[in-house]
Amino acid sequence: MSTEPEAAAEETADAVGPGPGAPGTTDGPDAAAHGASAAAARDGAETTTARDGAETAARSGAQSGPTGGTTAAPGDSGAEAGGGASAEEAGTGTDAPDGDAAAAGEKSEAEAELAAQRVERERIERRKAERQGPVDAGAKLSGTAADLLAAVRAVESGEKPAAPVFGAPEPARRPAPEPDRQPRPAASAEPVAAPGGPAPETVQAVRGVLAEGGAPEALAPQTAALLGEGAEGALRADPWQLLRVTGVRPEQADGFARALLGAECGPDDERRGRAVTVWLLEQAALAGHTALELPRLTETLARRGVPDPDAAVQSTLAEGEALAFQDALEEPGGRADSASSRSTQDTGEEGAGDGVERPVRVLVGLERYALAEESLADGLARLVNSAPKQDGSAADWEQAAAAAQGSAAELIRAVAGHGLVLHTGGEASLAEPAALLHTAHALGLRAWAAAHGPLGRDRFAALLDASSEPAEPSSAEPDRTGPAAVTLAGLLSGAEGPGRDAEGTLDLDLLVVLDAPQLDVESAALLAESLPDGARLVLAGDPAVLWSAGPGRVFADLLAARVCPQVASRRPDPGPLGELVSGIGIGELSQVEAPGKEVVIVPVREAGEAVHRTVQLVADSVPRAIGVPAEDTQVITPGHGGAAGTRALNAALKERLNPGPGRFGGFDPGDRVAYSPAPGRTLPGRVTKAEADGLHLACAGETVVVPRDRVEQSVRHGWALTAHQAVGGRWPAVVVVLPGDAAQGLSRPWVYTAFGRAARHLSVVHGVEQALPRAVAEVPAKPRTTRLPVLLAPQVPTDA
Repeated sequence: MSTEPEAAAEETADAVGPGPGAPGTTDGPDAAAHGASAAAARDGAETTTARDGAETAARSGAQSGPTGGTTAAPGDSGAEAGGGASAEEAGTGTDAPDGDAAAAGEKSEAEAELAAQRVERERIERRKAERQGPVDAGAKLSGTAADLLAAVRAVESGEKPAAPVFGAPEPARRPAPEPDRQPRPAASAEPVAAPGGPAPETVQAVRGVLAEGGAPEALAPQTAALLGEGAEGALRADPWQLLRVTGVRPEQADGFARALLGAECGPDDERRGRAVTVWLLEQAALAGHTALELPRLTETLARRGVPDPDAAVQSTLAEGEALAFQDALEEPGGRADSASSRSTQDTGEEGAGDGVERPVRVLVGLERYALAEESLADGLARLVNSAPKQDGSAADWEQAAAAAQGSAAELIRAVAGHGLVLHTGGEASLAEPAALLHTAHALGLRAWAAAHGPLGRDRFAALLDASSEPAEPSSAEPDRTGPAAVTLAGLLSGAEGPGRDAEGTLDLDLLVVLDAPQLDVESAALLAESLPDGARLVLAGDPAVLWSAGPGRVFADLLAARVCPQVASRRPDPGPLGELVSGIGIGELSQVEAPGKEVVIVPVREAGEAVHRTVQLVADSVPRAIGVPAEDTQVITPGHGGAAGTRALNAALKERLNPGPGRFGGFDPGDRVAYSPAPGRTLPGRVTKAEADGLHLACAGETVVVPRDRVEQSVRHGWALTAHQAVGGRWPAVVVVLPGDAAQGLSRPWVYTAFGRAARHLSVVHGVEQALPRAVAEVPAKPRTTRLPVLLAPQVPTDA
């Protein structure tokens, strides 16, 4: 059963343990990401955790639900038992077709996004060029860690070449190819292809090498694009370069290397050590980490059969394929030392010049996420330390706050005098950012709201319209539009929102980012760098929901760092559903009174029965007893695989609700789909037609055309979603399916997120017995290793 990234984080927190997959094999139609790892990033970061072919234990008796209400489906009678076996994909990844990292986009949107990415890359290069000398910290380190840091300093300062420092022999080293750094453009229809792509002769040559090594020839185009013109020679010189290709696992790369190198191939090969080190860091990023502590990384390398993990890390650093950091540990009762290093390339004195040596931790991370996290810290510090633009006098802001109610007034006062403000609360709390935007508009500010996806955008736009007051046109200009809601991806690409000014910054004064827990470090860094001086940024969201699909925990880190005002909403979500979800947020699965069948528990004993009862609920019981049609009911389950995962549920729901032959890649007009143009983003839609140019979808009121060769990777049926795909959305009725094989993947954030998607009615198809209350009470979010609080500490004073 696939689960959310937090469910696999325990293994990936140790830099990801071994997973399944025979070398050189893929898994049917989901083979676009035939290794565990990368598919997690593609599918809203859902990951698989159970073993292949594991059979679901028969559950006897009816499970007790979390409510005091009904324990059977409304209007249901009986259920037929289906097959009880659940074939789950093991490992740390999924088969998710939610899109490659190279997302689809119409030409104009793609150009805008690529231009933004070029600006960001140029800025990063300038930052790298400005770096000065080595860090003089780390005096208390000893052994391997001290040697490692000393070696890194010597190499980066130019005092010694890499080979003498690290004691490696002097074979002619070919510089490692640049990793595949794919942009995260806005949702759109056409893939952003590299200019021209790899030459056909290059692809053909790579195909020959792959065949010689026993690897799937289908990997040839991706390998050629990644390694460039000399891909064939690169693979022959270093077969472990194959591990850079999305979905390939170490055991598969080992088999490929043995076939090409023969007796020369060995586990102690320096090339293998570097490749496995980078791969482990990539797996850690998929689990949410922006870096790994050095001892954890070396320990996992040893478990992966690398004889000398320390040498492998040193070689990786020497080749520039990863960066090492030293961060001061937090003192008891205080924050981390403000002199902690930004990277081994920065300058700084440990102990802030007070002569006191403080303990540090050594981390290793990929440059991509390291620079993004540093850029984010710089951008947030700029907002915190600069005075916001004064549109409207202090008296005007205070008058607006006095007219507001409760915590909405606190939010307005906080935003009046600060460039960065955090706002926390549930669904009902959205009324407070809406009030803030209306106030800002009345004061003459260019105010916008950005949501994680189109469902959240449209819901908040409706709230803005409902809360607007048609009176008082006094100071507002007649032709000036009011505050508007956009998606964050659309805002950053320029496809939605105010666009950018002559300096390349967003043309706005106030931005409220909804669903802030879904911000990963890369999108958050691009956002912070895009805000003009004097702008105000409000990050609003529910801290109890699942974290971002990408690496980092930006919102949680900022809440913990206390570097800016924080306003907690006092608006509770109403009704039995609000009471249930609020209890889950504090670790309690309480019984709630549900006189209107707001919450219904449907006990099941096996996965086949769970599928049957789910179809019965969506197609019959909920429309008849609750009055919510099937098209307004969303099914949520822990993962894609298994006998009751999204694939099995979507197949059963399609057969009942929109039967058809699947004439275009398994889809027919009228099918409900989930389109994923980029990792971590899912657009719900419906198939309208299929033509020669591709599959036509209606997504959030817009027409999207997905080319034929992109359908398999980026579109799946959407009657059933995972919780990560559903985050940010809300439906009149939700059916949460919890088959027995999902028990190990449940956590409090997962349950909170899934149950919280329901606005009027929640049905729980319950087959996990006591695992549900246990997950709510005892399984919090898995920790992520990040550096944002340490990076902010020397730049921003603590907000007491």
